[in-house]
Amino acid sequence: MTLSTNLYVLFAALAIEAAAGYPRPLYAVLRHPVVWIGTLIDWLEAMLNRPDMTVETRRFNGVVTLIALLIAAVVPALLVQMVLLALLPSLLALILTAAIASSLIAQRSLWNHVEAVAEGLETGGLDAGRAAVAHIVGRDPAALDESGVCRAAIESLAENFSDAVVAPALWCALLGLPGIAAYKAVNTADSMIGHRTERYRDFGRAAARLDDLVNLPASRLAAGWIVLAALIREADAAAALRAVKRDARRHRSPNAGWPEAAMAGALGIRIAGPRVYGGIRVEDSWMGDGRADLTAADIRRALDLYRTACIAQGIFVLALAALIGLAT
Repeated sequence: MTLSTNLYVLFAALAIEAAAGYPRPLYAVLRHPVVWIGTLIDWLEAMLNRPDMTVETRRFNGVVTLIALLIAAVVPALLVQMVLLALLPSLLALILTAAIASSLIAQRSLWNHVEAVAEGLETGGLDAGRAAVAHIVGRDPAALDESGVCRAAIESLAENFSDAVVAPALWCALLGLPGIAAYKAVNTADSMIGHRTERYRDFGRAAARLDDLVNLPASRLAAGWIVLAALIREADAAAALRAVKRDARRHRSPNAGWPEAAMAGALGIRIAGPRVYGGIRVEDSWMGDGRADLTAADIRRALDLYRTACIAQGIFVLALAALIGLAT
């Protein structure tokens, strides 16, 4: 497909996902593409990451696993895209391709998960907020006070705006359905095996490094969308830019600091910083230089900014598709 066609597919996918998400009846029957990828990862990991293997063997098998995942994701996506374009009228093929691509974008589900944290704090207090935030972060919820729950939710919103919205959109725009499928395979692998634990440190090394690479452009772009959203919403766009310039590279992740710093600066808050995983305190730099005592109202401010950034991205995609179409 051409770049303009990819962009039209992407715009339709963003609109479909924003409107409907991934329908529960469809999930009940077919599950979700990420579940399929996860099942394959579990199967490969059980065979290729045994405790008796050497470090070198585990690293090699991690590369083999990543290649197998990419083949398993890209080949079916490419075949489906080719068959739809060959057999159906172009408009219908575009809509069906977009519907499939929409399952690999998470605008609506991310909103729902983060909004549930704010609602939990507002209606059920700290315990309900902790229970809700446990679904979206890996840190110990019992170690979080109300401000900690709010910071965790906003961090997750900012980071996953990049990983679950902007990055899949970018790879869909560049490479169509195979591109977004490949990205989702890499990102899912990183989330499952890309951890610096004894079990996954060597086996998941390739997945973690490739995930860092494929997310690098999207994290910068996500920060840009947040800055633009801050300008539109009359938040502090200048502070968002300052925070990105000062703090983004101080984050322990090469990518997460960009959208997190932008979000923190725009809202005049501090997020990230030290946190507890599995009972172990992890030191990390603060993103932003504002207040760290947050409430559910700050989560809702972040959600407003997120929604504006998503809308801005969609409008840009449609406008770019139209401009390229006119130029060609």
